[in-house]
Amino acid sequence: MMTLYGIKSCDTCRKARKALDARGIAHGYHDLREDGLDAATLDRFIALAGLEALLNTRSTTWRGLDDTDRQAARSDDAHARTLILAQPTLLKRPLLDTGETLIVGRARDDYADLT
Repeated sequence: MMTLYGIKSCDTCRKARKALDARGIAHGYHDLREDGLDAATLDRFIALAGLEALLNTRSTTWRGLDDTDRQAARSDDAHARTLILAQPTLLKRPLLDTGETLIVGRARDDYADLT
């Protein structure tokens, strides 16, 4: 089964859930803020999509980091990984884990190709 990772207060994540439901695509939901993120899952995401694609540099959480952390996260993958594990809302959302691929930041009609 597919799993959608997001946060409940995110409009794009809500739209993604509705799009999957409308297409009858079975999926679980993992709230990054409430449920957190474990290292193995993050490492899998990085392997599937790459850290650059995952890091949400437009988020409120990113803007709340000090300049040192922001600069280090852009240049040091280990630092970025540590920050994401501590603050999973640094991930772009929604993330749809299909079991084989990870779809980053898509919602609504973008799931039309899924079955």
